[in-house]
Amino acid sequence: MKKFSLQGIYLLTVSMLFLSFNYPEGSGYCHKTGLTANDSFIAPVNTLANTAPEAALYDSLQLDNLGLSEQAFSYAIKGYSKLKKDGKLKNDKVLTIIDFTQPSYKKRLFIIDISNFKLLFNTYVAHGQNTGKEYAKLFSNKPESHQSSLGFYVTSGTYSGSNGFSMYLKGMENGFNNRASERAIVMHGADYVSEQYIRSQGYIGRSHGCPAVPEKLNKPIIEKIKNGSCLFIYSDNKTYLQKSMLVNS
Repeated sequence: MKKFSLQGIYLLTVSMLFLSFNYPEGSGYCHKTGLTANDSFIAPVNTLANTAPEAALYDSLQLDNLGLSEQAFSYAIKGYSKLKKDGKLKNDKVLTIIDFTQPSYKKRLFIIDISNFKLLFNTYVAHGQNTGKEYAKLFSNKPESHQSSLGFYVTSGTYSGSNGFSMYLKGMENGFNNRASERAIVMHGADYVSEQYIRSQGYIGRSHGCPAVPEKLNKPIIEKIKNGSCLFIYSDNKTYLQKSMLVNS
């Protein structure tokens, strides 16, 4: 597809929700669609100009066709906006959404360039081994639970550990993910997050609660979202949706 310029449209639509930023185009790869970060889905000018900013972004990137639920996206935008307003985000150029309503054999991690209306990455991501097999169903904030934790995180710095290049995550929601650091919940690469594993087992492997990603994408993903960006892990879990302070702010 040809590149689509949003300079004029952005001023009319997105500024109502987001502050205007300057963000250089990256070199990430969208593994669902085959798009590089220098490409983007094209939306008609009149569609974007007459739609709410968040809806325009969701529609213009065809995120529904890629499997991201509109509810997950809506909550992600809400929490992102709150964290940004409160000064919690040092890197507000990107938003990462993990949609755990999708099975693990689907590409359910979405990394969005907010300012340029681009989908930078769409790939696989693991959930905890005690959270479920194909689907993530059980969640916990407790150490040694080996379950995933829902909610909003702010990405932090990187390090090299037993799982290679990894990134710290700070849980922003008391009772849901605020013990992420204590539990060593980080983003890292894993060989069990692969299409080969899906062909063998019918679903990807599971972590101890970390959002593990494919090894070949681990470093480019982390380099794009590290140091203060918003990461949201979503499920239609009733307890979380009723009690989350960020979702209900």
